Amino acid sequence: MKTRITELFGIEHPIIQGGMHYVGFAELAAAVSNAGGLGTITGLTQPSAADLANEIARCHDMTELPFAVNLTFLPALASPDYPAYVKAIVDGGVKIVETAGRNPESVLPMLKDAGVKVIHKCTSVRHSLKAQSIGCDAVSVDGFECGGHPGEDDVPNFILLPRAADELEIPFVASGGMADGRSLVAALALGAEGMNMGTRFMATREAPIHDRVKQALVDASELDTRLVMRPLRNTERVLNNAAAEKLLEKERRLGTEISIDDIIDEVAGVYPRVMIDGEMDVGVWSCGMVTGLIDDIPSCRELIERIMTQADQILRRRLANQA
Repeated sequence: MKTRITELFGIEHPIIQGGMHYVGFAELAAAVSNAGGLGTITGLTQPSAADLANEIARCHDMTELPFAVNLTFLPALASPDYPAYVKAIVDGGVKIVETAGRNPESVLPMLKDAGVKVIHKCTSVRHSLKAQSIGCDAVSVDGFECGGHPGEDDVPNFILLPRAADELEIPFVASGGMADGRSLVAALALGAEGMNMGTRFMATREAPIHDRVKQALVDASELDTRLVMRPLRNTERVLNNAAAEKLLEKERRLGTEISIDDIIDEVAGVYPRVMIDGEMDVGVWSCGMVTGLIDDIPSCRELIERIMTQADQILRRRLANQA
């Protein structure tokens, strides 16, 4: 299947693994790329630029195919050394970067001068148009269904994707709610050139996270996510657990007076303890509504081949027969 995204990134299938904190290590990125998609290392999971350089080198040892590095620009008490991370990416020979969060304009010259293609994750049409205007090569359009930060507009992909298609000239992929061949065909029908999957790739054999996390995704339904930090206008979709319930109780009790300090125990430093150690209730962690479509833990190759086979069957049989 050729689309503008497969041509832009030099990949076989229009399937991208999104950057995920303490999930996007070299093992997963390489497995996705070797299966024909675009794997992604999560840059800020690495404590320093030197660590990122080592992770990039590890990934090159595991695959000769293209992979990306994610760089997320979000408010932080101590801002990461973004120029150093960018230098590690460029020096490591990575040619694709997924940016997310705040405007990445400050690092674009360094990336573009090195011939790096940039896909920026956006939760609205206006942000997608801004990404296009500053020179991003593609956009990952994140609908309200997504895990992590869905923005504050609450627009689901059935509306957001065709709106993006109406406005954008650069290619974009659908993110949020993507899980299978039906997702891919729907995304293409709505104007996208492929899809980005996060939560679905967590429940794969190569994902270097605790088995308890993977099983939680299999066990959960589409009703088992919660939106937290809405009063702070930093909304995050997470899997419901004891920490999420505690955080939401604080939000109800404190109302508009709540601050990040009030919820620091539920949100700060929890990812390694959840993803690596399997402490499932130690804090809140991102999870999309797509968990309702996850019922097994295949290899990345099995998952991608299943997606492409199902998409082909839908396009060639079901839709062709109805034409």
